[in-house]
Amino acid sequence: MNEIKGIEVRPYMVNELSTLYSISEPTMRNWIQSINDKIGERVGRYYNVRQVKEMFDNFGVPFVIEFSDTDPLNF
Repeated sequence: MNEIKGIEVRPYMVNELSTLYSISEPTMRNWIQSINDKIGERVGRYYNVRQVKEMFDNFGVPFVIEFSDTDPLNF
């Protein structure tokens, strides 16, 4: 049976977002800076749910592709 996994859309800090995307914090900050006009400034340490959703819409939802040694790589 396949297990369905998801990512919770909730307030996140930069370090949490960088962990989700498996990138460094400075890279995450650069990504966020590139869409800052769309998301606006954060209040405090956290980006709010609307801002996080906008990031997921722009950067894509982080995910992991799992495959075994016997699976053909067709991408």
